[in-house]
Amino acid sequence: MGEKLQKVLARAGHGSRREIEAKIAAGRVSIDGKLATLGDRIENEKSLKIRIDGHLVSIAESATKVCRVLAYYKPEGELCTRRDPEGRPTVFDRLPRLRGSRWIAVGRLDVNTCGLLLFTTDGELANRLMHPSREMEREYAVRVFGQVDDDKIRQLSKGVQLEDGPAAFKTLRFAGGEGVNQWYNVTLTEGRNREVRRLWEAVGVQVSRLMRVRYGDITLPKGLPRGGWMEMDLAAVNYLRSLVGMDDETVTKLAVKKDRRRTKANQIRRAVKRHTQVSGNGRRSGGGTKRGC
Repeated sequence: MGEKLQKVLARAGHGSRREIEAKIAAGRVSIDGKLATLGDRIENEKSLKIRIDGHLVSIAESATKVCRVLAYYKPEGELCTRRDPEGRPTVFDRLPRLRGSRWIAVGRLDVNTCGLLLFTTDGELANRLMHPSREMEREYAVRVFGQVDDDKIRQLSKGVQLEDGPAAFKTLRFAGGEGVNQWYNVTLTEGRNREVRRLWEAVGVQVSRLMRVRYGDITLPKGLPRGGWMEMDLAAVNYLRSLVGMDDETVTKLAVKKDRRRTKANQIRRAVKRHTQVSGNGRRSGGGTKRGC
């Protein structure tokens, strides 16, 4: 029977399974000259001619590609899309260039949310991490504006009704602040659109700042500037793979251990320099050297 076309293409690094399914449905994918349909299965054969938007794509070398993962500090104002018709900045603009593969975002953050966003070259890993059945825990630091009493905390912990069904925070902890401006740390195990904001709004409280600080056990690296990225080591990559039932990766693109500190410092300097240059020409809003979100 072979494997589903979208699964093979995702594993080869041509996008997440969801992105590829959308392309197939839009008639942008062909197999040996015939338009592909959802549900098509293929064998991983060299003679197979698969095209996306008319361009021949490779699936034969997918098994030999190294699984890489980046932790990226998304600033506010960037879109989680590859290209924006209006020319607005996207989360892919500052990532390192790749040959023979591409970065795939693990989930999304809305334009006004900053913080940790993971990218990987392994489409299957990205798809499994995003699947609701995995219930990956995400932690956010939230600054809210409005009165928060015990009754509202109880509602947010037990569950409130949103337009797409009931929802609740898995944990909710006061993190400081005075008066009507207070910080909380909250966790969720699903990734519905704007879920953190909508939960607070459902009890009459407005979110004024939102930052993702953790995905699973991967935390936002200390010292990483807004717009900066850091490649995860083999232990972190295999931690994520183990969470979703995938075999360990045995190869890494990182420098050997003695050079890691210098590599990390150079990555951060490049990210800051790139961020400053782009901000200086007016393409990005709020693009100074201000830390935080």
